[in-house]
Amino acid sequence: MTTEFDRIARDEAPDAVIIVSLQGVVQHWSPGAQTMFGYTGSEAIGNALQDLIVPPERADEESRMRQTIAANGSSKHESLRHKKDGSLIYVDITGKTVRSAQDACDYILFCKKDITPLKVQRDAKLLEARFGNLLESMPDGIVMVNATGRIVLANSQAARLFGYGPTELRGELIESLLPSRYHAVYIGHRSHYISRPRSRIMGVGLDLFGVRKDGTEFPVELSLSPLDTEEGLLISSAIRDISDRKRIELALQEKNAELEKANLAKDRFLSGMSHELRTPLNAVIGFTGTLLMRLAGPLTGDQDRQLKTIQTSARHLLSLINDLLDLAKIESGNVDRAPEPVICQHVISQIADTLGPMATMKGLSFRSDLPATDITVHTDLRALRQILINLINNAIKFTETGEVVIQLSARDTASGRWIDFCVVDSGIGIQPADQAKLFRAFSQIDAGSMRRFEGTGLGLYLSRKLTALIGGELNCDSEFGAGSRFTLSLRAA
Repeated sequence: MTTEFDRIARDEAPDAVIIVSLQGVVQHWSPGAQTMFGYTGSEAIGNALQDLIVPPERADEESRMRQTIAANGSSKHESLRHKKDGSLIYVDITGKTVRSAQDACDYILFCKKDITPLKVQRDAKLLEARFGNLLESMPDGIVMVNATGRIVLANSQAARLFGYGPTELRGELIESLLPSRYHAVYIGHRSHYISRPRSRIMGVGLDLFGVRKDGTEFPVELSLSPLDTEEGLLISSAIRDISDRKRIELALQEKNAELEKANLAKDRFLSGMSHELRTPLNAVIGFTGTLLMRLAGPLTGDQDRQLKTIQTSARHLLSLINDLLDLAKIESGNVDRAPEPVICQHVISQIADTLGPMATMKGLSFRSDLPATDITVHTDLRALRQILINLINNAIKFTETGEVVIQLSARDTASGRWIDFCVVDSGIGIQPADQAKLFRAFSQIDAGSMRRFEGTGLGLYLSRKLTALIGGELNCDSEFGAGSRFTLSLRAA
């Protein structure tokens, strides 16, 4: 080990010459080893070679090779080793024993040659023969990478995507296609992937970027697939430019932000207007009521008729404002539900007491068919009342002769027990072609220039929204000229 020839062979050779003890502890570290692996002699000597340059997943490889060399005198194979900076290289490893004068095996001499460029060429030749035509037919950019992170093969779509010539990418580190801020993280991810290879989509929920040859960045979607070959594991990366998708997403986000801003402005406006409009209308309704009660003195027939017109119009306008405000709250998600046990018969009786006089004034029969045993639902009482009031109001409004009946029943289905609130009238009915319009906002079936019935077309739309809010169903069954049946169905408590 001390001759000049031995010194030149160890220290002047361009490859890494490393001498270790039988236990694998470094005894000599040549300048070529420092150049190849990045450790100085003082950093390497005295440490286990396995800890310095052997990847964790190949931890047993070095010890097995030492045992083989000690038993057979020499060994040769190719493998992966990592540098001080964590990057991987392919090396051709030749090992032989260094024997003492007594012919005992005292040391093992390793000569390690970096064959990464050669490995890239071999892998490229293999892939081109096996997959070349297939890769060129793929619509996405495909980049094949070996375990060291070197690009073995890239199809023409990938080369164009990143702004390179047809073979310019071969042998380059895959990190060259990524922004520098991702390099350290990617190297760690690549090492982890090699230890547990599987097909996967990268960056779900994250923003990934590629970088072109000219330095410009663009958003990408990336999926990885492992490929086992006789030359070892390769990683196939399918890369797609999603710049157009990101532009659309950004435009949608900006539009949504604008809509949200407009919606907030609308909510603020409606909140302010609810007070500004309701206060004078309630005053008008109250004052006309006082006058109609003759508390301020007697009225002529014309005065009485005019005051009733004012009061009716004010109430109609207040109802419209209330509907608009309720609808705005529902569509903005600002409605607070307060579910509670509700006895259905009690609710129907209270509403019937309120609206029954309207039916009587029109000469209609108004009745409720209710079971003797109380039926209970767990729901928002205010929403339930508003839905039923809207349905009964409509029934009275669109019925000229006959009756309006409120029915309550329970039924058992495969999905559970349901409670049905039915409002049945003998009114004008609805033509089949018009029934699809029933639950649209501001839609009225009788909407011609000679419209006979007042209304905004919000009642049924609002009722359908409230029904969805409390988890129910609202349906209509109607025969033109014979009447209609509206059914609100809620799950039993």
